[in-house]
Amino acid sequence: MSQDGYVIQAQRGTIRIEADALAGLVVAAAELVEGARVRRPRRGLDVEVDGGRARVSMELAARYGTVLPELASSVQRSVAAALTGSAGLTVEAVDVSVEELER
Repeated sequence: MSQDGYVIQAQRGTIRIEADALAGLVVAAAELVEGARVRRPRRGLDVEVDGGRARVSMELAARYGTVLPELASSVQRSVAAALTGSAGLTVEAVDVSVEELER
């Protein structure tokens, strides 16, 4: 997982959102989608932030019987909404790779 964190210059000082907090936000948002689990969050998740813009790449495990394109789209929407709403980031991309099926 390669991340730098995110720094916001505010009127009363600096706000820093650490890389682990961003990763936790992404994992929680992805796993809110029924049937999705983030595979290997330490190695299968990459969050890059540059100038208030975020790009996410992640590996998922999906429950067998789930419609995979629908699951991936739902994860993309959930992750983008979480990063925008909770961290104030503009999300450029959420790339999802379904790597495993679970029963």
